[in-house]
Amino acid sequence: MLLQPETVHCVLKFLLFVQKHYGYCSLTDCTALDCPLGGRRSSFVRSWKVWKHFRNYFPVKLVKTAELSPSQNYILGCHPHGIMSLGAFSCFSTDACGFTGAFPGIHANLAVLAGLFRLPVFRDYIMCAGMLPVSKDSLEYVLNQRGTGNAVVIIIGGAEESLASRPGANSVVMKQRKGFVRLALENGAHLVPVYSFGENELFPQVVLPEGSVGRRLQALFKQVMGFAPCLFTGGRWLLLPYRRPVTTVGQC
Repeated sequence: MLLQPETVHCVLKFLLFVQKHYGYCSLTDCTALDCPLGGRRSSFVRSWKVWKHFRNYFPVKLVKTAELSPSQNYILGCHPHGIMSLGAFSCFSTDACGFTGAFPGIHANLAVLAGLFRLPVFRDYIMCAGMLPVSKDSLEYVLNQRGTGNAVVIIIGGAEESLASRPGANSVVMKQRKGFVRLALENGAHLVPVYSFGENELFPQVVLPEGSVGRRLQALFKQVMGFAPCLFTGGRWLLLPYRRPVTTVGQC
C-alpha cells in the first residue's frame, strides 16, 4: 500500500523535529520503561495538516458549551471509550477540532495506557501530542507543577468500557471508578464531564456475555496486559473505522 505524500511529509517532519530538539538522547530514551513527567508537548506536531483529514474522515466535531478559565486546572472525565477513543484523540491530542482556539490558555493532555510509552519512537510521538500515562504521579505533576490552565482528559471507563462498545448502544462504566473525583478534590481541579456521541458507531464488535469463557479470557488478558482484546471489525480492509460523525461535548 502506497503512503500518501502528506503522510510521508509529516513523518519526515516529525523525525527532523525529534533530531533537532532531542538529538541522540531521544533515540536512547525511547527504549526506557518510563517517560518524562508532563510529556513533551509540541504545538508543531499537534497542528499537522494530516489531522484535519483525520477529522474530516468521520467527521469529528467539538462542541463548546461553557468557558474554561485559564486560571484554573481541570479534569475532563470522558465517555465512552469505544474501541480506540478516536473522538477524544482528535479533539484533545490535535488542534484539528479547534480546542486551542475555543479555549485559549487551556492545554489539554489526554491520559492513556502507560504501556504505550514503552514503544520506541511511538512514545516520542504521543508525548509530542500531549499524551500522558494515566498514572497518579503523572496526573498530579500536571495539576500541581505546571501552574494553571491545564486540562487532563481521562477516559473513565477504560478497557472495561471498550468491551461493551457496539453500534446502537451507549454503555458507560462508572462503578468503582471514583479515583478521578478524589484526584480532583486533592488537587483543587474542576471536574468537566465530556461525552463523544457516535464513538461507539465506528467499529462493530462481538460483545461476549458476562461470565462466558471468552469474557473471562478477556478479563484475564486485561488484568495481565492492562488492555482488553476486542473482537471488532472495520470498514475497508476490516481495519479502518466506519465513517460516522462523532460529536464531543463537554458541560461544566
